[in-house]
Amino acid sequence: MGWTSEMVATAYDISREKQDQYALISHSRAEKALEDGTFADEIIPVEIQGKVISVDDTIRKGNTLESLSKLKPAFEWGDRRTTAGNASGVGDGAAICILTQRRFAEAEGMEILGKFVGSAFVGVEPRYMGISPIAAIPKVLAQAGLNKEDIDVFEINEAFASQFAYCVEQLQIPIEKINPNGGSIALTHPLGMTGVRQVVTGLAELRRRDAKLLCTSMCIGSGMGGAAIFVNEARP
Repeated sequence: MGWTSEMVATAYDISREKQDQYALISHSRAEKALEDGTFADEIIPVEIQGKVISVDDTIRKGNTLESLSKLKPAFEWGDRRTTAGNASGVGDGAAICILTQRRFAEAEGMEILGKFVGSAFVGVEPRYMGISPIAAIPKVLAQAGLNKEDIDVFEINEAFASQFAYCVEQLQIPIEKINPNGGSIALTHPLGMTGVRQVVTGLAELRRRDAKLLCTSMCIGSGMGGAAIFVNEARP
């Protein structure tokens, strides 16, 4: 995967400095969300050997552009612009959401947090798999008859700052709308779990903002990408 990050950085001229700048946004937002207790609505505390774990221990505090710039390249190929500070970390995690019919949820007395509108998947050149959200997001928006301006919150996976920077700038979405509490660069990227976490995180943020529409998107190894749209059930 690191190879694809370097391929994207070289092909689309994503500098080390730009990658570190986007990484710092993720780190800073996650640090603030942790301090504010924002993630408390999303995390289920677990007890391990008599100790209750209720917060993520992977969020690194006190990052600056200077500290990020001092990190050594993580890989020995390409232009070597990817580091441990501007790439998603390896983390352990689990997430769950229940997708069911409305009548079943109502019959069981479940709180309906959001409505799944639809999803879309695309294929791209495998070596540039990280840029796939630039095709997946417009596709799912078109299917739903929406514009990007209609979306209140975007959760776009940060596999690497190289691909994330390219996607943000190509999609021309205000960074204020994207990953408002940090993304995988800060939170890590447990494979197979991140997509569900995006939904949980995004719907929780919609409720905090009293906003309506969420769009999630992530690249997929081997040259695919996906995107989905959800509606905050509490908003008409």
